[in-house]
Amino acid sequence: MLAYTFVFLREFLQAILYVVPILVMLGLTIIALGEIVGRIEGWNRFDAAYWAFITALTVGYGDIRPLRRSSKALSIVIAMVGFMVTGIFVAITVEATGSAIEKHLGSHLTGSERPTESQGPVREHKKAAPESGTKNRTTSVNLS
Repeated sequence: MLAYTFVFLREFLQAILYVVPILVMLGLTIIALGEIVGRIEGWNRFDAAYWAFITALTVGYGDIRPLRRSSKALSIVIAMVGFMVTGIFVAITVEATGSAIEKHLGSHLTGSERPTESQGPVREHKKAAPESGTKNRTTSVNLS
């Protein structure tokens, strides 16, 4: 089980390295928008950055909140950028998990159980042959 964890971490960190420029760009966007809101609301720079990341990560403690309409509109944009960041992490986690499972299970299969290149990453299950004396029936549906 520990080997699977290390495979997952390797896959996850490798994928993160590919998207670092995107994450940096999104992070800088969150900070910039937060600083704009902070200037509109009269907050100090730390509170503005803190509020922006709390909003982007959809935590929303409520200890700091915008009062002006323009600030509220920008908070929606910050939240949408935060959704993108969260989506990237979720996608990378799902992909790394699938890849780690595939590699982990592949290392435990014997030669005859391992999938071939033509079968793809997951073994295909063959349908059972129909019993003798029965006919294969095909049902067609007209969708027009």
